[in-house]
Amino acid sequence: MAETPQTKIDVAEEFFILGLTSDGKQFRPSDWADRLSGAMSCFQPEGVRNARLAFSPYVRPTMLNGVRAVVVDKALKNIEPLAYHFVVDFAKDNDLQVVEACELPDVKPKPPAR
Repeated sequence: MAETPQTKIDVAEEFFILGLTSDGKQFRPSDWADRLSGAMSCFQPEGVRNARLAFSPYVRPTMLNGVRAVVVDKALKNIEPLAYHFVVDFAKDNDLQVVEACELPDVKPKPPAR
């Protein structure tokens, strides 16, 4: 019997901070995700130099099902523990929902058979 190739699925070490409080109310101000990510923009991977302001790959704004959110890479905890705790404490202090993230593999649909 032929074996099917195994697809390696990596679980991302990230979590989302959603712009919703624990009781489902929208967090204000509406640009909170950009502000938080902007405050963390100085945390860049080693060797990255950019003259322009850019969000850190460790803390970046996004939208999740129409809700403003911030994606936090847990690698920040090892790179700069105080920055990591600042972001986590921001979520706790503002009673924001935090959701674990996982990375889904890129699956390209097979072309139709002829």
